[in-house]
Amino acid sequence: MKLADFLDDACVIADLQARTKEEVLAELIEPLKARWPELDQEKILSVLLDREKLGTTGIGDGIAIPHGKMEGIQEVGLVVGRSLEGLDFNALDHKPCRIFFLVLAPEHVAGMHLRILAHISRLLQDVSFRQAFLNASDKMALCNLLKEA
Repeated sequence: MKLADFLDDACVIADLQARTKEEVLAELIEPLKARWPELDQEKILSVLLDREKLGTTGIGDGIAIPHGKMEGIQEVGLVVGRSLEGLDFNALDHKPCRIFFLVLAPEHVAGMHLRILAHISRLLQDVSFRQAFLNASDKMALCNLLKEA
């Protein structure tokens, strides 16, 4: 599995501007408007915030993997973002998050959703990948790194 199978350059945000959890989720949802213009962006935000209420997706080491399932989509949506300053995402280690992978999956497709989350988790365990992600000079460098992941 390659992230490039689920990710295009339009869904990579190299410099997130958000400063709060809700703002970053809204900013990460933004690129999905072009992909699914018929979907209510507030509904997507609600799905993600409901998932956050079950337990934070800020897993530590500066990483958050917000995710959820939603009716009305036929394929997995993936958006990757980087916060240069970091922001409070209520992470398990109480440290700011800088690396964000948003995964939105169809309601009826559990297997693929879980495989993508597992792939992202394995990838982010690699300290050298995380450093390369954070040190990428611009969006193009970040996209090239993700195409190899």
